[in-house]
Amino acid sequence: MTAADVAREAGVSQATVSYVLNDTPGQTIPERTRERVRSAMERLGYTPHAAARALRTGRSDVVLFVVPDWPLGPSLDTIIERLSDGFEDRGLSLLTRRVRASRPLAELWRTVSPAAVVTLEGLDAAEVRAMEDAGVPVISAAVRERRSGDGVLATSQLLVGALQLQHLAATGHVRTGYASPGDPRVAVFRDPRLDGARSAAFELGLPDPSDRVVPPDVDAAARAALAWRAEGVTAVCAYNDEVAFALLAGMRAAGLRAPDDLAVIGVDDIPLAPFASPPLTTVSTDVEALAAYLATAVLRRIEGRPLPAAPRSEAITLVVRASA
Repeated sequence: MTAADVAREAGVSQATVSYVLNDTPGQTIPERTRERVRSAMERLGYTPHAAARALRTGRSDVVLFVVPDWPLGPSLDTIIERLSDGFEDRGLSLLTRRVRASRPLAELWRTVSPAAVVTLEGLDAAEVRAMEDAGVPVISAAVRERRSGDGVLATSQLLVGALQLQHLAATGHVRTGYASPGDPRVAVFRDPRLDGARSAAFELGLPDPSDRVVPPDVDAAARAALAWRAEGVTAVCAYNDEVAFALLAGMRAAGLRAPDDLAVIGVDDIPLAPFASPPLTTVSTDVEALAAYLATAVLRRIEGRPLPAAPRSEAITLVVRASA
């Protein structure tokens, strides 16, 4: 089925069909004519050919979501799901691609010809300029601390770590630990969270948190818990809820209880956090607000409109449960 078939069915010219399909600026086509074209498309089951439209317009109907080489988790899953939902009603499809050094980003976006690019971290400024110069808008959200006003939405990981430590201190803990993940790929999150916890401890006149790796292994987690107890540590900030779950499992294996022997606080408030044993105290970041901002920003840039106001990066909430 082609646009010529649609034109015959609707009793209009093929150019009119093209104008309606592409919503061509400057063409004053009556709404009744537009409706005839749309009705003919529906009756015939016509779907515009994406590849041909990309050649004609210089871009596809794909939004490229560039994810660095991070392990996937609940927060990233939520962002992908919300972006997909937000674009679907606008006739756009989300293509998520994890970018590694082995394949340059330029090769990818020049092949896809996306309507826009969304990125969470790590794009070179020259790469961004090249995409923007080619008519591909780039919308960025960063996890690293950035100066305000640089056009990048930033979420403060420093505040996340600081809030963890401040809560433990407020509940009477002086000697604290920090449970790090074993995966080096998450250092971009882990380092500022640990720095935030250290800064909060310094401001409160407390010792630095004792940093130990807690892998997803019960025996290794038990050894870490016992080592903290030998140091006099009474509470631990976990890098995220998954690390906190591993620590709680190791504590049970070592005969330790939370919060009596070690209080534990995580990050992310994953759906399973209330079902930990005991229920996990954690820090929640407003991933929904971030995803909504990114979706709206993409649509506005495609339409040539200004970016929306950025959500507050301080949308970070303490969720108190029994573990701390």
